Amino acid sequence: MPLLNKPVLNINEVELVPRPAEFAPDGPAADVFGVSTAQIGRPLGAKKLGYNLSSVPPGKAAYPFHCHRENEEMFLILKGSGEVRIGEAVFRIREGDIVACPPGGPETAHQIKNTGSVELRYLAVSTRLGPEICEYPDSGKFGVYAELAPEKDGKPSYFYFMGRQDMVLDYWAGEGGNP
Repeated sequence: MPLLNKPVLNINEVELVPRPAEFAPDGPAADVFGVSTAQIGRPLGAKKLGYNLSSVPPGKAAYPFHCHRENEEMFLILKGSGEVRIGEAVFRIREGDIVACPPGGPETAHQIKNTGSVELRYLAVSTRLGPEICEYPDSGKFGVYAELAPEKDGKPSYFYFMGRQDMVLDYWAGEGGNP
């Protein structure tokens, strides 16, 4: 996304886009999850914080229940209502609420769900530390995400791995003739 010519952007002028196809939920997950987002931080030139506008349709959650081991997130509810699950607690949220999600383990895991009848729209702000490890307590998964140096053509480059603890390989697997 190109840099804007000024460090000011009106939130009413951003274009929300659905998840890219490679990250869109399929099968039963498509009935549970849905979000459109607009990247804001990078176009404004942000370096250490990421921010985006997110829109969740009624009856859907934006993302699976997850925690970040490195990054902290904050959400400002701009429109609609719903609930946020944090650890074992569930809190009602509505326009004007601010939600803090510090880094940590399953006790800081979070998920925003639209339980209302209209679009739930919020501003998401997070630190951009990497690499990042996310855990998904409901499904027993973890993800490792890292932003790498740009490709030769300037396009962003990333490392992404999703797995489960029972998939762990021995450190020496495949090395020096070890299976």
